[in-house]
Amino acid sequence: MRDIDTDRLTLRPHVGADFDDSLSLWGDPEVTRYIGGRPSTEEEVWARLMRYLGHWALLDFGYWMVRERTTGRCVGEVGFANFRRAMDPPLGDAPEMGWVLAPWAHGQGFAREAVEAGLAWGRAKWGPARTVCIIAPDNAPSLRLADRVGFREYARTTYHDAPTVMLERPAR
Repeated sequence: MRDIDTDRLTLRPHVGADFDDSLSLWGDPEVTRYIGGRPSTEEEVWARLMRYLGHWALLDFGYWMVRERTTGRCVGEVGFANFRRAMDPPLGDAPEMGWVLAPWAHGQGFAREAVEAGLAWGRAKWGPARTVCIIAPDNAPSLRLADRVGFREYARTTYHDAPTVMLERPAR
């Protein structure tokens, strides 16, 4: 099962109709402040959507569009990937979790609700597998969330010329 419902949210793999919401999300400077440092273009968002769909088609996991259950409003995107990042140390084949929320959704517990739902889905799929994530060291809210859901720092590196914290959730 790829779709997930929580008390307040629906997580489901992206469809073409999600493009406008993804464009609005990734085009927001507040959203991209710690992820690339600049708003994404329409072309970049389209490529991101293609990567999301490709993950589901090739690997049977990927990112979900997260929406409020009652309104259908776009909350953000959460999921797992294997981007084969050229990093040192390497992430390997551990599922890499990521999350991004629309600014209006910050501070309401949506991120934790969605991330915990995704992690539960991952445990059901992979069992007690190690998962990883990378976060900019200045992104205090994401670092706090990562800590709350069990990610622990194991390295610091530079990725795309930017300092990066590498975190993992050990197999459990």
